Amino acid sequence: MTGMRESHRVTEPDEALARLIEGNARFLRGESLYAHVSRGIPVDLAAGQWPFATILGCSDSRVPPEILFDAGFGDLFIIRVAGNIISPEVVGSIQYAGAHLQTKLFMVLGHESCGAVQAALAAKFQGAREREHIEVLLQNLLPGLEGIDPNLPPALQLETAVEANVRWSMRQLFALPEARPHLEEGRVKLVGAIYEIATGRVRLLT
Repeated sequence: MTGMRESHRVTEPDEALARLIEGNARFLRGESLYAHVSRGIPVDLAAGQWPFATILGCSDSRVPPEILFDAGFGDLFIIRVAGNIISPEVVGSIQYAGAHLQTKLFMVLGHESCGAVQAALAAKFQGAREREHIEVLLQNLLPGLEGIDPNLPPALQLETAVEANVRWSMRQLFALPEARPHLEEGRVKLVGAIYEIATGRVRLLT
């Protein structure tokens, strides 16, 4: 890895998480280090990529991880799918990040007002139906919403469900036989987080 930019070195899980937290703090202060739109892709990235973290997030247009964490080109390996669900394709992408890119930190990033989670709640409690392929997506979400109280006020119900969905995705990743030894030994870390759209803050789940 001689000659690799310092920002692209493979890091330990805790260092990678600290970088994300610091980047979100800069985003909140309006002190971004990166001009994503006006700057071209760095020449050294033509040789390969060395992201320091992998993020599974939602496709929602309001939740771009590179900007929320004030990250540069090549810093993050990002997988985005509505509802940050776990599917074979998502698992394959995560395995690629671990095996070939050697990222040590994996984050499941949910967000406030998630439309996919809201649709899953409507299907669960109101019998709402969606188009065929949306229904398939919602089936991936519903198991994580088993404990949601149907009598909660709508806003609190959605907030609770968004967090439950992140934890459900994390549980599925923890359960992967090839992932468990690495996680238990601390060689890699898996964390959950919620992006607060109203404030811009990324809140880590405990």
